[in-house]
Amino acid sequence: MTVECFLVVCDDVPHDVVLTDPGARMIDVAQVIRRLTGLSLWRSKVLATQAPAVVLNSVPEEDAVAAVSALRDAGAQAETRERSEPGS
Repeated sequence: MTVECFLVVCDDVPHDVVLTDPGARMIDVAQVIRRLTGLSLWRSKVLATQAPAVVLNSVPEEDAVAAVSALRDAGAQAETRERSEPGS
């Protein structure tokens, strides 16, 4: 009897987009958050003032990188964080 083991590699590891500092252009950053999340402008501004805050949860890496780029273009500091477990 032969036992076979397989290593399963997940190519699509989810990422979080974290706003670390909204910067001086708060309204511009809030508008980007609004566009990314679909929240109202008021709620987007509240989220921006609560930095560090997770803006997007469990998105593909390409979407996370694009979101971080958009936030940085608006004057914010943001980063993408790889999730250690898909369900966490």
